[in-house]
Amino acid sequence: MNKLFIPAIIIFAALTRLMPHPPNFTPIIAMGLFGGAYLKDKRLALLLPLSAMLLADLFLGFHGTMLWVYGSLIIITSMGFLLKNGVTLKNGAIATLGGSLLFFLVTNFGVWASGSFYPKTVEGLMSCYAAGIPFFGNTLAGSVFYSSLMFFGYEQIKKYFPIAIPATIQK
Repeated sequence: MNKLFIPAIIIFAALTRLMPHPPNFTPIIAMGLFGGAYLKDKRLALLLPLSAMLLADLFLGFHGTMLWVYGSLIIITSMGFLLKNGVTLKNGAIATLGGSLLFFLVTNFGVWASGSFYPKTVEGLMSCYAAGIPFFGNTLAGSVFYSSLMFFGYEQIKKYFPIAIPATIQK
């Protein structure tokens, strides 16, 4: 049972996307960082957040920028691998901020590159990024909220219920 603990946290986080929430206030960045930090098997660390996202997207619907969203999640999960030696407040905060910024840059580039709303010029790209700035605040807030909840919550569970530490986590 304890081997399902980390996957359950990630799947639960993904399913919170189905609840009403402000635009872009989601656990996407936290899921990737958490999986990358705690799962030994890198394939599982990459596959689990992607699968959880896909599960939620089955209910939410698919969109034209999914490749960019899922691609950024792969990179963010890889950033989580850098946390495998231990999550501290400092490196967790840097990873969360960096993941949020990367998600903003990649997904807004995807909106510009794969859509027809903005001209395919430098000015069009800058307009696309400018239009995305109001959503970045929610992306960052959601990332901080969910990363804090997942990382701190899991560390507390490890502290008080050591039996919950599955063999699949990073040591």
